[in-house]
Amino acid sequence: MAIEVEKTAGEQTSLRRISHFVNGQVVAGTSGRTGPVFNPATGRQTGEVDFASVEEVDAAVAAAKAAFPAWRATSLARRSEVMFRMRELFDRERRALAEIIVAEHGKVISDAVGEVSRGLENVEFACGVPELMKGGFTEQASTGIDVYEILQPLGVVAGITPFNFPAMVPMWMFANALACGNCFILKPSEKDPSASLYIADLLKRAGVPEGVFNVIQGDRVAVERLLEHPDIAAVSFVGSTPVAKQIYETATRNGKRVQALGGAKNHMVVLPDADLETAADAAVSAGYGAAGERCMAVSVVVAVGSVADPLVEAIRSRLDKVKIGPGIEPESEMGPLITREHRDRVAGYIDIGRNEGARVVADGRARKFEGDGFYLGLSLLDDVKPGMKCYQDEIFGPVLSVVRAPTYEDAVRIVNENPYGNGVALFTRDGGAARRFQFEVNVGMVGINVPIPVPVAYYSFGGWKSSLFGDTHMYGPDGVRFYTRRKVVTSRWPGPSTSKVDLGFPQNRG
Repeated sequence: MAIEVEKTAGEQTSLRRISHFVNGQVVAGTSGRTGPVFNPATGRQTGEVDFASVEEVDAAVAAAKAAFPAWRATSLARRSEVMFRMRELFDRERRALAEIIVAEHGKVISDAVGEVSRGLENVEFACGVPELMKGGFTEQASTGIDVYEILQPLGVVAGITPFNFPAMVPMWMFANALACGNCFILKPSEKDPSASLYIADLLKRAGVPEGVFNVIQGDRVAVERLLEHPDIAAVSFVGSTPVAKQIYETATRNGKRVQALGGAKNHMVVLPDADLETAADAAVSAGYGAAGERCMAVSVVVAVGSVADPLVEAIRSRLDKVKIGPGIEPESEMGPLITREHRDRVAGYIDIGRNEGARVVADGRARKFEGDGFYLGLSLLDDVKPGMKCYQDEIFGPVLSVVRAPTYEDAVRIVNENPYGNGVALFTRDGGAARRFQFEVNVGMVGINVPIPVPVAYYSFGGWKSSLFGDTHMYGPDGVRFYTRRKVVTSRWPGPSTSKVDLGFPQNRG
């Protein structure tokens, strides 16, 4: 279904309508509220996404609740078959899904394909659900008594996901949730919602029954209803820290299990003995990749001692070589930002930093681009101090700050005093320093000569401090723990010598 809107005098442009997916079908919204969807590379609106009403959220939850008993009763072998088919479909369609991401997010095609690939790892992990759902058994805990533990699904669970990874982050959530026997409701970002419907179609083709996976498009109305709905057992969220805190407080107040991943200010500490070229390459790729719109992007380089001047120069010399353009073009190394408003907010931090005393080594606003796309060049701020706003805020764009630290101890103190604790990297040739660093640093994910230390799918993803609200990290073993609850059974059965019941087996016959 298309909506005709007048873009210019006498010109009619057809906008795609992006709707919900409930009970195995695409369902058009009925609230009358919509939001615009843009192609960030051109700046043009390409679609309208429906915003769900409370009643539409309730309908999706009702469909999931109705589907839960049968899905929960489905054997682990059958669920594993579905997950394997899901894995094959995602593998086959990764390029098509990546192109959808590029069209609405703007990231370059190689990043989008990489996103799908990293998400696919979580589906592969979930294929092992018969092993993941194993409990424990203790024979003869007391005379004639056995005790064992079983893992059971929660029921209907919800995932609220951000714009920066519209395929990978949902896969962090629904892969384990579905494999463990739950029914899932996805509320994707309204900025790039089309990937969610493509995912829903792939899951349907893989054999996921109607109602087991649903998509509700929308804004705050949909989120608030999910957080308070009595039939939602758990909520997973990835986004900014203020929203993560609000999600956690609201959902737990309503009796739900919650994992809410918040913002980040990821540091990359470079020691004087580090390989300068490797460190500079890593700072550029991790700081500016995907236009800095990654929760694991390096946003602060902590240059220790004598490495500072040559490192800043090495980073600066690389900036003009980064090819910025439409994400669909294979030669592009960085695309636009997600919206015009976000681009302008990010650009404002360059003046904020300068006014606070930072040195603007490179001003991305000086780079000019054709057309109306939401582009911004690469910016580099030096002599940034921890008290500055450009240091404290999560900028979420291609603005990289350099903080100078006299010693290793000063660098660790800077990292540990930051309120965020998502990811950190250390670049060094000294194995002793690396081991000491991983022991002393108060951050959830640590990279040693790895700038973006996102764990593989059989570990779990999550930070510390203000980067995480809840008791468990995302995906991997923690994902299984989050989407299941443990039931302990204590049983006593009469032994063969005392039983008076003839079961008809030879061993029970006199």
